[in-house]
Amino acid sequence: MQTTVIRPRYTVLLRDLRELWEYHELLYFFIWKELKIRYKQTAIGVVWAIFQPFVTMVVFSVFFGALVGVPSDGVPYPIFVYAGLLYWQFFSSSLSQVSNSLVGNQALLTKVYFPRLLLPISAVAINLVDFFVASIILIGMMVYYRFIPLAVGILTFPLLLLLTFSFAVGTGLLLAAVNVKYRDVKYVLPFFIQILMFLTPVIYPPSILGKYSWLLALNPLTGIIKVARSTLFGTPPINWMLLLFSGIVTLAMLLIGVWYFKKTERTFADLI
Repeated sequence: MQTTVIRPRYTVLLRDLRELWEYHELLYFFIWKELKIRYKQTAIGVVWAIFQPFVTMVVFSVFFGALVGVPSDGVPYPIFVYAGLLYWQFFSSSLSQVSNSLVGNQALLTKVYFPRLLLPISAVAINLVDFFVASIILIGMMVYYRFIPLAVGILTFPLLLLLTFSFAVGTGLLLAAVNVKYRDVKYVLPFFIQILMFLTPVIYPPSILGKYSWLLALNPLTGIIKVARSTLFGTPPINWMLLLFSGIVTLAMLLIGVWYFKKTERTFADLI
C-alpha cells in the first residue's frame, strides 16, 4: 500500500504552481463564498463597492480640494482623487482581508489539506469585483470632465492592476503568517494602513513634496497611481522609470512574502 506524506516546503516550486492549478475550483468556491457572505442581507448589494470610494472622494474634494486647495496636476480634483482611491482601496481592503485569511479559516486549516496559498489569493481576488464595479464611477466622471484616456493607458491598465494585486498579496502573506503567531497584527494593521495612506499620493501629487518627492517612490503604490493618472488624464508625462522601480519593489515584496509564508506554513495548524 502506497502512502503519500504531505509536507510544507519553504519555496514555491513548479509542482506548487501545478498544485494551485489543480485546486482552482476550490479557489472559485472560496471567492464565491466570500462574495455571498459580504453582501448577504444587504439592501443594495454590490453597490456598496461604489458607495465607499464615491463618498470618500466627495469628502476629500470638499476639504482638501475646495478648502485647503491641494494641487492636482491641472486635473479637476474630484476625478484626480478618485483615480487614486480606486487603487488605494483595492490595496488596503485586500491587505486587511489577507492578513486575517488564515485566522478567519481556522476550521479549514486544522481539518483538511489544500494549498494554503489559496486563502490569501482568494481574499485579494474578491476585491477585484469591487474594483471593477467602482471603476464605473470613474468612467462616468471621465465622460463628464471630457477626458479621453491615452491608448497606452488601455495597455498598461492590466499591468498596474497586476502590480497592485502582487503588492497586496506579498505584503499580506507576510502579515497573515505573522498574525497566526502574534494576534497583535489585527490591532496594528488599521493604524499602519491609515499612516500608509498619507504616505501614498492619493489626495495629493508627489510633486507637492518638491525635492523630497523621491521618498514616496519607495512606496510601490506611488508609481502605480502616478502612471495610472498619467495614462488617464495625459498629465504629467508618464514616468516609466518610476513604474519600473515600483515593479522591482513589488516583486521583492512578493518573493519575501511567499518565502516567509512557506517557511512558517508547517506551524499554522499547531498555532492557530
